[in-house]
Amino acid sequence: MEKKQSRETLCVQAGWNPKTGEPRVLPIYQSTTFKYDTSEQMGRLFDLEESGYFYTRLQNPTNDAVADKIAQLEGGVGAMLTSSGQAASFFSFFNLCSAGDHIVSSSTIYGGTFNLLAVTMKKMGIECTFVDQDAPAEEIAAAIQPNTKVLFGETIGNPSISVLDIEKFAKIAHSNGIPLIVDNTFATPINCRPIEWGADIVIHSTTKYIDGHASTVGGVIVDSGKFDWDAHADKFPGLTEPDPSYHGLTYSKAFGEKAFITKATVQLMRDLGAIQSPQNAFIINLGLESLHLRMERHCSNAQKVAEYLAASEKVAWVHYCGLKGDKYYDLAQKYLPNGSCGVISFGLKGGREVAIRFMDNLQLAAIVTHVADARTSVLHPASHTHRQLTDEQLIAAGVAPDLIRFSVGIENANDIIDDIEQALNA
Repeated sequence: MEKKQSRETLCVQAGWNPKTGEPRVLPIYQSTTFKYDTSEQMGRLFDLEESGYFYTRLQNPTNDAVADKIAQLEGGVGAMLTSSGQAASFFSFFNLCSAGDHIVSSSTIYGGTFNLLAVTMKKMGIECTFVDQDAPAEEIAAAIQPNTKVLFGETIGNPSISVLDIEKFAKIAHSNGIPLIVDNTFATPINCRPIEWGADIVIHSTTKYIDGHASTVGGVIVDSGKFDWDAHADKFPGLTEPDPSYHGLTYSKAFGEKAFITKATVQLMRDLGAIQSPQNAFIINLGLESLHLRMERHCSNAQKVAEYLAASEKVAWVHYCGLKGDKYYDLAQKYLPNGSCGVISFGLKGGREVAIRFMDNLQLAAIVTHVADARTSVLHPASHTHRQLTDEQLIAAGVAPDLIRFSVGIENANDIIDDIEQALNA
């Protein structure tokens, strides 16, 4: 039996396996289309009777190599790149839901995903109930309705830095015959593989740590291949009943464990077209090659910064699951024993106004909308990413009005701490 390779090796080697005389480095297949010798060959591709490349909106060799690498890193059977993390979130939900359906989600999620579920998808006739992810299992399960199709949460909440009890959520989902979708953006597959804890679908904003250099926007959906769609056929007709747009093909019968990711590719990407460009996929692959090295440094730096902040008299509170005594420390030890991420949330004595003055005085750390790349950055979510939420919604989302989201980079930890110190003193 072939020995499974470690995540570190997969980061470098997976996805692209050149044959003799082929490029050692993944090439950029910057072509919209691909040539065939006969009309019959092309027809078989359009009928999904054969796999192959004919149009980049559906498949591209560069994109597929990168998607395959991420699928291997997460322990899934297949993956699809998207144009952004938002597109990955939407496609993963919409692949299972239609008008009249319902989603249950943790409330402590990224503001963009909260809006997608609470506002935009509601306009499409898909309702969402938000729950306290730390509540007892029976309380969360009580939110599930007969028309619920998905349970959703983030491994590490953005920006609350909460840790999801993935196993608890998976048991709730599966006992109700629905899949668990987990956004694993902050932890990355280096620090957590949600599929191993029961998640069925894993999504990422690859814009964050996977790219790691603030170079390119992207997303990915990974299919575990473990959810039995046919066992719950009445809930998921899109996967278990004939698709009229493919001559009555049924995804669960034709593609088995790859039914979900195949439908997402050949139906949703075909019709909605939020594709990753091959150039961007190439850049993401460069990020993946050093992901295992960067995450180790992000986490060690963040631990030092969190400990410094926790000891400062000017800091009101710190949330970082690597700190002993943190609310999520025990869950982090279970799911993230080798480190969580480089993002810390904290508040300063004096509240929102002091927080804004502190940020304006930082010199090394930059105020940017972005998070989770090589450079240290900072954001005030209540003023920026979550500014469309009410104070009540902010608190429900785990975003205190004074919360500062501090994304620790891979610079020297002492330089980062020096910058914080001078800004606090200023």
